[in-house]
Amino acid sequence: MLHLDWIWERRNRAPVLLASSVIVVAIATVDWWTKPYFSLGFLYLFPIMLVAGILPRWLIVLVGLACALLSERFSNLDPADAHIRLGFETLALCGCGLLTFEVVRNKRLSLAAQERIRVLVETSPAAIVTVDERGFIELANQAATKLMSPHDGNLVGQPIAAFLPELHHALRPEEGPQFRSSMQCRGHRGTGEYFLAEVWFSTYKEGVTPKLAAIIADVTEEQVAANGVVPSFDQKERPSLSSRELDALRLVVQGLSNKEIASRMEISESAVKNTLQQLFGKTEVRTRSQLVRVALERYRDLM
Repeated sequence: MLHLDWIWERRNRAPVLLASSVIVVAIATVDWWTKPYFSLGFLYLFPIMLVAGILPRWLIVLVGLACALLSERFSNLDPADAHIRLGFETLALCGCGLLTFEVVRNKRLSLAAQERIRVLVETSPAAIVTVDERGFIELANQAATKLMSPHDGNLVGQPIAAFLPELHHALRPEEGPQFRSSMQCRGHRGTGEYFLAEVWFSTYKEGVTPKLAAIIADVTEEQVAANGVVPSFDQKERPSLSSRELDALRLVVQGLSNKEIASRMEISESAVKNTLQQLFGKTEVRTRSQLVRVALERYRDLM
């Protein structure tokens, strides 16, 4: 679809309605004056598409009906088929107008949702970032910029892997339910320093595009206060997993249910449950969200 959103902006309502009226009158005049041997009714699609973004549905239907009546009134075609043509023309014109209305409405809702997310991110005192499907930061507030200290002072457009490598692996392009979880991982600042990050993240979709939003906190000082030592950032020792356990773990990270995992792996649901119980035991967790966190922290290179 062409970038013609400015046509349907509220401030352009009067000139768009005037232009559409002039086009309708011009089409009807040409149709009446020339009496062509084919219908010019299809040209009424253009004024209907113009007004569809600024009129309510019932008015769009009325405009479509009026244009169909004009098309039939000045048509030089066989009058015996007038009622059939009128019905089809009305359906075509109204359908086109209502389709345009829905497209414009959905785009407005999407832009409004993006604006709400942007305001939430920018006004929050917590460090918040959103990441696009390629792993690049789309939005970041001042708290996030201060926490991760990028070289040029701007996080937007930077790869999240440069600051939180584990978070990059949480964004899964594969189809699957949305999921949310939390984890502790090693964070990198643009200055070369490291810190212990507590990350709460959630995947979501903008249209069909997978994205991720995360809240990040530096918990290095809390760990020092609690344990009296600086936390080690070396990877935790991890138990070895069988090929079936790794396959199941990858699908759990994608957010698939037991039934979907069984279908993908071509095994029974009971076998999936047994495999997950083995994973719970080896990783010492109790829930799927905890299992996802452990997978991203300890097995990210195998995911």
